[in-house]
Amino acid sequence: MKKPKAIDLFCGAGGLTLGLRQAGFDVVAAVELDSVAWMTYRANHSRVHAINDDITNISPRGLMAQLGLKKGELDLLAGCPPCQGFSTLRTRNKQSAVSDKRNDLIFEFLRFVEQMLPKAVMMENVPALAKNDRIKVVLARLQTLGYLVDESTVTVQDASAFGVPQRRRRMIMLTSRLGKLEPAKRVAMKKTVREVIASLPRPGKSSDPLHSSQIQHSEKVTTLIKHVPKDGGSRADLPQALWLDCHKRYPDGFRDVYGRMKWDDVAPTITGGCVNPSKGRFLHPEQDRAISLREAALLQTFPENYFFPIEMGRDRVALMIGNALPPEFIRRHASTIRKHLDRETKHD
Repeated sequence: MKKPKAIDLFCGAGGLTLGLRQAGFDVVAAVELDSVAWMTYRANHSRVHAINDDITNISPRGLMAQLGLKKGELDLLAGCPPCQGFSTLRTRNKQSAVSDKRNDLIFEFLRFVEQMLPKAVMMENVPALAKNDRIKVVLARLQTLGYLVDESTVTVQDASAFGVPQRRRRMIMLTSRLGKLEPAKRVAMKKTVREVIASLPRPGKSSDPLHSSQIQHSEKVTTLIKHVPKDGGSRADLPQALWLDCHKRYPDGFRDVYGRMKWDDVAPTITGGCVNPSKGRFLHPEQDRAISLREAALLQTFPENYFFPIEMGRDRVALMIGNALPPEFIRRHASTIRKHLDRETKHD
């Protein structure tokens, strides 16, 4: 059977594209502004027509002409418009999404929907967007375009319920012009940190540069890390003599920093600071170190051979990994769209 065609907007390093491909879609084009993320995407998805440009410069009709597609022929338009303006930290600091121009990129996504009129649409974002007025505008417009909009169109899901070994709450919008989409299948048992990273060699014994690269800590931080109890311990478990000065000043702030992951639980949300223990609960469950870049990518459900350019710097790679959509989360949702499209096409 011919694979349905998809386009990935704001593709980043390629997590969404990978999930779509794993679900049986032929991703024919992608758009990404950041040149390092685009280069990483190209290295892993070389056959996709990947465009490195600001989406506001791109004509959906021109892109369709390049791809030989007519309006209404594209099977799926998917994407994750940058969402920093809606981030938890900004909301917590009362700098919420008012002025950040990136918040209006969801309307660029809508522009592509309007001009391409794909059969199905998938948009993923942070949970805060689900309650923002912008999503109401998008949903109202989708309804006028003939897409089915109901209470299940926009939901907030935890990726751990869909085979991703981390707590990661995300908004996902799914809709079709061909009828109602069935919900994605949830897992009976959540995948754990142990299942994903326990079999990896120690970083010093690995030939994988993403696994062997480690931060060199000060003696004080190294001592702190060694004293954090194994398998889920926290800096709160330490005697105050081992606390860093910043923790003494703010004893109740950001309590997960310098915390260990638990072997038999899911990981915390993998963020752009995922290999820095000062940024969250990112210490290895038993080894006295932060998780490696490769371990972070695996906890995001990227395969072990997925390429990230370590020569661009650890922080740059960590940011790409933390910003990525977990491919397994996307695969499960995209699989329901694939079945829906196959079924509705047969009925036609």
